[in-house]
Amino acid sequence: MPGIVVDRLCIDFPLYHGQSRSLKRQVGKTLARFAPSSPSAHLMQDLRERTIVSVLREISFTLNSGERLGLIGSNGAGKTTLLRALAGIYEPVSGRVRLEGTMRTLLDSGLGMNPDLTGRENIRLKGRYEGLSRQQIARIEQDVQDFAELGPYMDMPMKAYSAGMSVRLAFGLATASAPEILLMDEWFLAGDGVFMNKAKARLEELVRQAEILVLSTHQPKVMRQWCTRVIWLENGHIRMDGTPDEVLDVYLQEAG
Repeated sequence: MPGIVVDRLCIDFPLYHGQSRSLKRQVGKTLARFAPSSPSAHLMQDLRERTIVSVLREISFTLNSGERLGLIGSNGAGKTTLLRALAGIYEPVSGRVRLEGTMRTLLDSGLGMNPDLTGRENIRLKGRYEGLSRQQIARIEQDVQDFAELGPYMDMPMKAYSAGMSVRLAFGLATASAPEILLMDEWFLAGDGVFMNKAKARLEELVRQAEILVLSTHQPKVMRQWCTRVIWLENGHIRMDGTPDEVLDVYLQEAG
């Protein structure tokens, strides 16, 4: 049975050049003194006197099959960091993340892509990495080619792609097959109007097939439509956890 367990997750990012700058070091020491009672203190000092940015603090929640979780909060609240921790990209400083089930991510259009390889080569490489058969890879390759509509660019290095073309390829590849757990950041809605309509229809089908969804977006309409639950992150902490209507009504009232 697919599931996600996040238990007291903490993530910090050291500022490796911070010690050479007296101002950053002094600010870090000052904030560290207030850190225990002030959740908004992002700069802290660790035991080695390095200045660190505290991004997520004591995050805990559980998701079971059938749940669709939306992450909302201002820029810098920790939404993307949490998604990347769930995907195994960021390692916790403390706490733990446990996922059961097949996972696919829509986090970064360049994630896992080699810019020196063609779009077609990237598709085949990813398929081999996932242990797919030649027939399965060929099916996905054709599906992505039809969806992304890149024409001759499919056989050109990705470093020649525009940002929109990279999004088309990455989105097509990430949505070519349905996982049990789907992690998404809001970049998936980038692109021109025609592409956004195609992407939304394809994504809605993928969401229906996935057993667990974790979505970060600034669009309340999308959350109300797709999510069964919303977590409001603020300064790296969970400010509120509830139904979309409960959380979004309070969030939008304060934001407005």
